[in-house]
Amino acid sequence: MDTPKICATLTGTTVEEMLADASLATVAGADMVEARLDMLYMEETPVPSDSSNNDQNSRFRHSETVLTPRDDPDINIDEALSLLEAGIELPVVLTCRPMRQGGYFPGTEEERCAILRKAIESGVSWVDLETDIEPKIRSDLVKLAGKKTRIIASVHFDRAPDDSNEVIEKVRDMASHGDLVKACYATSGKRSALKLFEAAWELKEEEFDYTIMGLGEAGDWTRIHAPAIGISMVYTTSELGPKLTSSGRINTVELTGAWEMLGYS
Repeated sequence: MDTPKICATLTGTTVEEMLADASLATVAGADMVEARLDMLYMEETPVPSDSSNNDQNSRFRHSETVLTPRDDPDINIDEALSLLEAGIELPVVLTCRPMRQGGYFPGTEEERCAILRKAIESGVSWVDLETDIEPKIRSDLVKLAGKKTRIIASVHFDRAPDDSNEVIEKVRDMASHGDLVKACYATSGKRSALKLFEAAWELKEEEFDYTIMGLGEAGDWTRIHAPAIGISMVYTTSELGPKLTSSGRINTVELTGAWEMLGYS
């Protein structure tokens, strides 16, 4: 059984942190990495602890953080792209996710598309282009990519699908928009996750590459069973911890271990 490509989404809100995580992804066995350029406009802010200073166990707790916009988000994208290209051995997916699809880029759509243009001009292996980009602009970006940079045609919903047919129709409609279709939905448990699983199963004989994934409880079902349901690429992370499962994401090493245990690899 062929196993899907593993794409590790890099953690961190600075280029330095992303480069460090790329090294971890390489060691963990990822086939490629995703660098989220929109994350460079954020920073991690510690969450004040509710525990008492007299709590004897407080010093053993890991402080939690939340993402907040940078006060001065003047990012040198040209420099960032150059450093990422020089410092990452694996093929790279460059993404700059807009807020309307769950991302963090704070600027205008015109500014964001200018960054995507620079990403393509850098010669990156892959670029993520949402299918709701204005058609003329998206067409120009696709032409610029040519055969040098492959396109991920993506869509991200902040809700669960109504049923598996909705997902199937959406993925089929997107098939001509890139080299790989990525459809991501919110999941809140096994019922919504099962809809994604069923959709991927129904699409497994199609003649195009796709990945269907969930964010939320049970969202990792399609990632764990990707080899059996025709998914071509699985997104992973180097992060660990109990909150990872409830987010629907999965650690790279834990995924490859699960595939081996289930006889997928």
